[in-house]
Amino acid sequence: MTTLNLEPRHTALVLIDLMPRIVALETAPLTGPEVLERCVALAKATRSVGGLVVNVRVERPGVEVQPDGSGFAPGIGSEPGDLEIVKRTIGAFGRTGLDHELQTRGIETVALAGIATNFGVESTGRAADDLGYDTVYIADAMTGLDGRAHEFAVSAIFPRLGTVCSGTEYVAALSPAT
Repeated sequence: MTTLNLEPRHTALVLIDLMPRIVALETAPLTGPEVLERCVALAKATRSVGGLVVNVRVERPGVEVQPDGSGFAPGIGSEPGDLEIVKRTIGAFGRTGLDHELQTRGIETVALAGIATNFGVESTGRAADDLGYDTVYIADAMTGLDGRAHEFAVSAIFPRLGTVCSGTEYVAALSPAT
């Protein structure tokens, strides 16, 4: 079990690309709907202790009308106090103002989940690490377009950049000691 202690008011749960058209893709090891359900629960737990939830979605650059399913999936992006980020690159930090928004709120730790592990999640995590944030990867709340690539990122890449944990471990680390 991972030992993890998080200060909720200095932690942001960053949910990557939970949009109907992305959730519907063929993914592994989890389906998009499984990841969405887990991320909705993690967001609820994060909000309940005063943590920040950041909902990230991608828009295609240079396109006047985005494809169907480009809004947030049900349960994502609708709560007061959440931060919405629209990205036009793979990661959530590039030209979005995310770093400024997190710094303004005193965020020190970025916890990542969503779709796809080897694209938006990994790119955002690498940038967060470069910017000096502590990074947490919630392995059972993300999935990839390829199961082998997902497993490689979770086992070989993410542990070098931050802490890999389960959703249960993340929620426990946010909860005040009793």
